[in-house]
Amino acid sequence: MSGSLAIGVDIGGTKVAAGVVDVAGRIVHRTRRDTPHRSTSPVVVEDTITDCVDELLTVVEDPSEVVAVGIGAAGFVAADRATVVFAPHLSWRNEPLRDALQRRIRLPITVDNDANAAAWAERTFGAARGETHVVVVTLGTGIGGALILDSSIQRGRHGIAGEFGHMQVVPDGIRCECGNRGCWEQYASGNALVREARAMIEAGSPVVAEMLGRLGGDRSALTGPFITESARAGDPTARELLADIGNWLGVGMANLAAAFDPGLFVIGGGVSAAGEMLLGPARESFRRHLTGRGYRPEAGIVRAELGSDAGLIGAAELARSGR
Repeated sequence: MSGSLAIGVDIGGTKVAAGVVDVAGRIVHRTRRDTPHRSTSPVVVEDTITDCVDELLTVVEDPSEVVAVGIGAAGFVAADRATVVFAPHLSWRNEPLRDALQRRIRLPITVDNDANAAAWAERTFGAARGETHVVVVTLGTGIGGALILDSSIQRGRHGIAGEFGHMQVVPDGIRCECGNRGCWEQYASGNALVREARAMIEAGSPVVAEMLGRLGGDRSALTGPFITESARAGDPTARELLADIGNWLGVGMANLAAAFDPGLFVIGGGVSAAGEMLLGPARESFRRHLTGRGYRPEAGIVRAELGSDAGLIGAAELARSGR
């Protein structure tokens, strides 16, 4: 079928992942590069993106089948979907990324925030298929997200909607990297999970003895995935820490439900690998804090299905569909 393929490029802090995606959301060819984060020149990242696209076009049987290129960038993308206003892990500051790439890639180019791209992939091919009102929450080092209402991504007046991690949930709470205090991501993210575990260890709490034993004395190995694996192995303290994160996740989702009334929450990101150890407590907390609880329909809460490929797939589909 003519025009059945698109290229998606997902730009993160450590890697640039790219792939050719068909109309069913399948990645039929893929490549990746390390993100050249040490460079202060935006051109170096643009070189990397162009190199990925050129490589993929050489492996496609019929390059004319590729109709567009979608870029998902970790950062603030302006409402024009052409300019990266700010990318915390790259040197982009008001960078006209689409125009810079358009001079080098002879295909239509779409630029969007990586969370928007991932959300669109989940809505089109993943956990939110068929749902018209979706909030996607990505739990990693911090908290990102995206909002779909009436089957359309809501990017906001300036293109920066979906920064849910910086809602204030605790007045005068823990200082956040953004400069404010009490942001949601300080209580329900991978960083929060590790911080709380480290605090218990440094306090000499006996309840972390099992976790310390698993660390083998190497406290630098204390990471979110380590805590999740400890919980799977039955460590009660690790399970308690995940439940605490889940509780705060539920609080934030209840706030979002009050504002947007979604039909479904989709939870992605690395911390979501904890599955029901996280989502079970989150659902309980959500019900306790939901405005009008008992007298309104309750949104579902599910884990994302597409994993780390969601941003790539969604960027390609947004470019192909022109959404």
